[in-house]
Amino acid sequence: MNTDCLLGLNDSHLVPLAEPGHRLQRDAREAFVAMQAAAADAGFSLVPASSFRGFERQLGIWNGKFEGSRPLLDADSRPLNALALSEPERIHAILRWSALPGTSRHHWGTDLDIYDPTLLPAGSKLQLEPWEYQQGGYFYPLSEWLQANMSRFGFYLPYARAGGVGVEPWHLSYRPLSAHYQRQLTPALLAPALNMQPVSGKSHILTMLDEIFDRYIYQ
Repeated sequence: MNTDCLLGLNDSHLVPLAEPGHRLQRDAREAFVAMQAAAADAGFSLVPASSFRGFERQLGIWNGKFEGSRPLLDADSRPLNALALSEPERIHAILRWSALPGTSRHHWGTDLDIYDPTLLPAGSKLQLEPWEYQQGGYFYPLSEWLQANMSRFGFYLPYARAGGVGVEPWHLSYRPLSAHYQRQLTPALLAPALNMQPVSGKSHILTMLDEIFDRYIYQ
């Protein structure tokens, strides 16, 4: 994959899913469609909540959280006041739940967030928070099915355990492709792209890049 595709600056590597607005790489799409069919046989409606997300979209999420116009949550999904934190504290708080632009696995066309709309109670809004997928949550039966079956289709949960990034039981990754792209992504590759973009907190981010990669990308 070329650098622009790896960093989310180009989407020429993608093909559409049946669900409008969603795209993946061709091999990842074929594997996901096969997994959807198997899930349907088991009684689940497996659909994407998010798939490809480009640099510009990730930049909007990042800057909104950094500047306090988007919700920012702590490790227990409780609201934080971004503007009450120092810039380095803000950076770490954002990185627990949202990737730095250029580093999101959603840039690659290999990763997607999933849920089952038929399991969401009427009047409830999808939150993409861990409790929804854990025991007692709406999507726990789907999570149990995925744990038992997703590896047959090449998928895994990159954020299955707490690390720098919070646990994300909704985030699936197509390992045959994503493992390679994770190795390609480096601080030296990302820094020039960040320098050219209006990323909030950029000066601190650039000095923290090695730490960010070790804690949130190579976890």
